[in-house]
Amino acid sequence: MPLPEHMIAITFAVPGGPEVLELTEIPRPAPGPGEVLIRVAAAGVNRPDIQQRKGLYPPPAGASPILGLEAAGEIVAIGPDAATWRLGDRVTALCNGGGYAEYCAVPASQCLPWPIGFDAVKAAALPETFFTVWANLFQAGRLTPGERALIHGGASGIGTVAIQLGCAFGATIYATAGAPEKLAACLRLGAAAAIDYKTQDFVAEIARLTDRRGVDVILDMVGAPYLARDIRALAHDGRLVLIAFQAGSKVEQFDFLPVMTKRLTVTGSTMRPRSTAEKGAIAAELAEKVWPLLDAGRVAPVIFATFPFAEVEEAHRLMEEGRHIGKVVLTR
Repeated sequence: MPLPEHMIAITFAVPGGPEVLELTEIPRPAPGPGEVLIRVAAAGVNRPDIQQRKGLYPPPAGASPILGLEAAGEIVAIGPDAATWRLGDRVTALCNGGGYAEYCAVPASQCLPWPIGFDAVKAAALPETFFTVWANLFQAGRLTPGERALIHGGASGIGTVAIQLGCAFGATIYATAGAPEKLAACLRLGAAAAIDYKTQDFVAEIARLTDRRGVDVILDMVGAPYLARDIRALAHDGRLVLIAFQAGSKVEQFDFLPVMTKRLTVTGSTMRPRSTAEKGAIAAELAEKVWPLLDAGRVAPVIFATFPFAEVEEAHRLMEEGRHIGKVVLTR
């Protein structure tokens, strides 16, 4: 049966609040060289989607202007040089945009199979968080068995994955969160301690928990207000990895002396602007080292809520309110 020439996608004409999102009929994409076309069954909602909707996170050159950085579904067309997949394969994909639609063209190397026992919702909740955590906590942060790590935003989609993977690979994980139910979720996922950032000083708590040694890695999505405190909480030869700036990116004054005296590494990254080759290399490592854990049920995405595509406005409002624990997913 031939594919339709048009499809329904979630679009917005002007930047703004969730109310600007609407269902629109647009031309269906075709897979280019090295790409596959996915009939989307579910798509994850992520903070970059919120920022793009507001006009604060424009897509890179050549990327789809449609929202959606991760999707799961069935391959219905294969472009040239994408023969690693077959028609009918069920995959989850790190998209370069375009996940909020009936069909999405994705580089074949950025696709991974649904783990054993997964449905579309669970599969769609994987790529953005697992790619991000692997690239930052393990590649840039170089977390190794026996080390200690602090995960800020432990109840977020990224935080819930970072806690589980850190524990699965033999590290001791601490996490910050700001509500009793979120702190409890961090502990259930394996965190050795959950720190309430609203009522506790995480620097003092880390000092107490580690006999004043500090942690080896910090994964920070908060930004500027935490920078000096992160440095204090790190052990000698520690690594600070910045992945977002939810509370700002600029610090007026900062003393770099501890960075030198403690031999610290401060680094950061974004995922979307990376090349297809870079994303494909991360996917290959995930397939080898992490997908077996998903297949065995040792780690799993935490799904907080699902919404039909037609209720995307409500999904975005929930994400912006920050009440969720884990992932928010759209379904078709």
